[in-house]
Amino acid sequence: MVLGKVIGTVVATRKEPTLDGLTLLLVAACDSYGEVIGKPVVAADAVGAGVGEVVLYASGSSARQTEVTNNRPIDATIMAIVDIVEQDGQQHFTK
Repeated sequence: MVLGKVIGTVVATRKEPTLDGLTLLLVAACDSYGEVIGKPVVAADAVGAGVGEVVLYASGSSARQTEVTNNRPIDATIMAIVDIVEQDGQQHFTK
């Protein structure tokens, strides 16, 4: 899993029928403080995340192992909304 920040939404009115009902969000890898450090990817949202939230996302075959994305053509999935990131006894990020 990768720590990421939701930086936008993706709307596709015409898509593969197996993608119907999925919310697609733009997510970029971030550091433990929630600062964006990576290029964005489009991820299916399995947990109800929103723009500005720090999340955990998985890519590749792991992205298809949630109830929401099982057997769907997904390469990245948001699997958790982060509340706190603590490192070396110090909180770096708090929701």
